[in-house]
Amino acid sequence: MKKLLSLLTLLILFFPSFGQINLKPTIRVLFIPLDDRPACLQFTQQIGMIGNADVVTPPTELLGRFTTAGQSDKIIAWIKQQDLQSFNVAIISLDMLVYGGLVASRVHDVENEQALQRVEVMREIRKKAPMVRVYVQNVIMRLAPTADGKNAAYRADLAKWAEVSVKKDNESKAETVVLETKIPAEALADYKRARQRNLSINLKAIDFVRSGIIDYLILSQDDAKPVGIHVADRVKLVDETRRLGLTDKITVQPGADEVSMLLLARALNHYYKILPKIKPVYSSPIAANTVMPFEDKPLNETVSYHIKATGSQEVQDENNADLLFYVFASRNDAGRAAGFAAEIEDKVRHGKRVMVADIDPVGNIQGGDSAFASELGRRRLFPELNSYASWNTAANTIGTTLPQGIIFNIAEHKLLKNKALADRIWTAQNWFTFHRVLDDYYFHGLQRRRINKYFLQEGLSSKTLDTKANEDVENYAKQLLSKSFNELSNIYSHKMANSRQQHVQCSKPSNMSFKLPWNRTFEAEINFDMTCNSK
Repeated sequence: MKKLLSLLTLLILFFPSFGQINLKPTIRVLFIPLDDRPACLQFTQQIGMIGNADVVTPPTELLGRFTTAGQSDKIIAWIKQQDLQSFNVAIISLDMLVYGGLVASRVHDVENEQALQRVEVMREIRKKAPMVRVYVQNVIMRLAPTADGKNAAYRADLAKWAEVSVKKDNESKAETVVLETKIPAEALADYKRARQRNLSINLKAIDFVRSGIIDYLILSQDDAKPVGIHVADRVKLVDETRRLGLTDKITVQPGADEVSMLLLARALNHYYKILPKIKPVYSSPIAANTVMPFEDKPLNETVSYHIKATGSQEVQDENNADLLFYVFASRNDAGRAAGFAAEIEDKVRHGKRVMVADIDPVGNIQGGDSAFASELGRRRLFPELNSYASWNTAANTIGTTLPQGIIFNIAEHKLLKNKALADRIWTAQNWFTFHRVLDDYYFHGLQRRRINKYFLQEGLSSKTLDTKANEDVENYAKQLLSKSFNELSNIYSHKMANSRQQHVQCSKPSNMSFKLPWNRTFEAEINFDMTCNSK
C-alpha cells in the first residue's frame, strides 16, 4: 500500500494534472471574424464549445457594425499584443483585417497600398508563432453593392451592370450602355476600384500560402450568378492556384458568412486527427444538379466544396460513411418532405449519424421549409441529429450544419467519455441545434414576413430601421417568437428510449432574448439559457 501511495505521489509531483479532470478547453483558437453578425461570430464561438475549443476574439467594439467599418488597425494592434504561441490555431478573415469587414470590402474607402500594408501582419503572426496552424478566409467580391439606403436609386442597376457588362452579344452591349447612364459615374468608378483592390488581396493571400505563411485558404465567392464580372476574377484565382500547385491548400468556392465555421471544423479535424467520411444524400437528383439562388455552382458541387473544406472525405457508399448528409431541396415536390423525413428517421433509428440541410431552392423564404421542419419535429428528430440548418443561401446552410455535425462527431469520438466535459458538450450541442431550429425555421421560415409586414415592408425586405422602430420591431418579434420558443421546448425536451441522448437530461430552455443587431430583419441575435447533464 505504501509503495502504491509513493507511486501516486511521484505521479502527482511530476505530472500535476494526473488524477484531475481537465476542464480547460482542449484547443485555443485566435479568431478574427468576417464581421460581428451572429452567423459570423456567435455561431463559430458556439460550435467551438462542442469541440471544447476556446475561441478568442478581439473586443466586439473593434469589429464595427453594418456600414461602420471595423477598426482594422486596432485589431492588428490587438493581435500583436496576444501571446500568439499560446494558440493552437488562428482563423482569420482578411476582409476584417484589411477593410474592416464584409460590407466595408464592397466600397473603396481603403486604398490598395493601405490594404497591402495591413495584410503584412500575417508575416508577423507566422514569425512569432511558427507552430500555429493558420487558416484564412478571403472573399471574392459579389455582384451587388450593400443596400445601405443611400444607393437605393441605382443599386439594382449596378448589380445588373455587373452581370451583363461582360457579355458580348449586341443586346447586352446596348443594355450596358443604358445602365451606365443610370448609375452615377462616381459610384461605378468606386465599385470598379474596390473590385480591383480586392483581387490584389486575393492574389496576395495565394502568395502567402505559397510562402508558408498561411496553411489553408478559402477564397469564398460571395452572392453571385453563373455569369458576371466576378467570373474573370475567380478564373484568375483558380488558374493561379493551379499554376503554383496549391490546390490541396487553397479552395475557391461559394459562400461567405459561414466560412469561419468550415475552417474551425477543419482545424479540429486536424487537431484531433480525424478524417470523417461523409455521404451526401439528396432529396432529388434534379435539385442536386441545379444552381441554387445567389450562387454560380450546382448544389452538389457546393456540397462537395464544403465537405472538402472541412478536411473531410466525400464517399458514395453508405457502408463506408461515418456521417450521412441529408440535403433537402424539394419544397415544390408534393409529399417529398414526409418521405425524406421518414428516410432520415429510419437511419437515425438504426444508429446512423445524420446531418441535415434544408435548402431554399427559390430564394423566396430564406429559412426552413414548413412541411419538412414539421415532419422532423413531429418525428422528434431534432435532438437526434448531429446537426440541422436552413438559412439564406445553400452555402450558408451547408456551411453551418456540416461544421456542427462534424465537430460533434469529434466530440463523440474524443471528448464525451470525460463526464465533466460531457455535460458541457451536450449543453453546447443541444443549445446550437435548438438555436438553429428557432432561428432558421421559426424566425426566418415562419415569422419574418409577418414581422416585415408589421412595419409595412413587403416580403423579405431588409430595410434598415431607425432606433425607435428597431426597438418596436424587436419587441413585436420577441412576442411572436416566444410562442415558438415554448412550442419547440416541448418538442425538443422529449427524449426517446432508444435515443443516444437517453442518458442526457436537459433543462427546459428559458430566458430568451431577441435583438436585431443591424437594425434589419435579415439577421437576429437570439440567446437563451439551457443546461444538459449526462447521467
